[in-house]
Amino acid sequence: MKVIGISGSARKNGNTAILIETVFKELEKRGIETELIQLFDKEIQGCKGCFACSGKEKCVIEKDTFNECFKKMIEADGIILGSPVYSADISSKMKAFLERSGVIISVNPGLIKYKVGASVAAVRRGGGMTAVDTLNHFLLNKEVLLVGSTYWNMVYGKDIGDVLKDEEGMRNMRNLGENMAWLMKRLKSV
Repeated sequence: MKVIGISGSARKNGNTAILIETVFKELEKRGIETELIQLFDKEIQGCKGCFACSGKEKCVIEKDTFNECFKKMIEADGIILGSPVYSADISSKMKAFLERSGVIISVNPGLIKYKVGASVAAVRRGGGMTAVDTLNHFLLNKEVLLVGSTYWNMVYGKDIGDVLKDEEGMRNMRNLGENMAWLMKRLKSV
């Protein structure tokens, strides 16, 4: 089993990556393979709304790195979407990734159906619930089985590493990893 984590942060190894890696540690303890994709250095254009992806499992725009990331997501058993909060919502790169993924999956239903998913957000002050809701709405609308934890999946911090000071938030990330592993193992045994 494998979980792909996609960080929409503009910063390499920033707070969002730290959150995803924290969830990963719990998954790895339980024998689940993980891979982190960081969008900070990837070119991802927004969706053109051409719907030429119908009948295909990829976008017809091939001059950026979207298809490479999307393919890894549809091949994985689990998905973690993570974003920092910018202007009270997810980052523009994550938004572009979700828009294109959403259209492809809408015209090619079932590509991520029954995968196990979770969303996390790195928050400086406000907008955390909006960001988590945006990520969760994508997963729920694409028939992904959503995993929760003991509280909302957001952790507070501004500078890289500040999220580690939010003890409750980090505890929530570890619990999220435990819950995700539990569900994935149960589904595999069915």
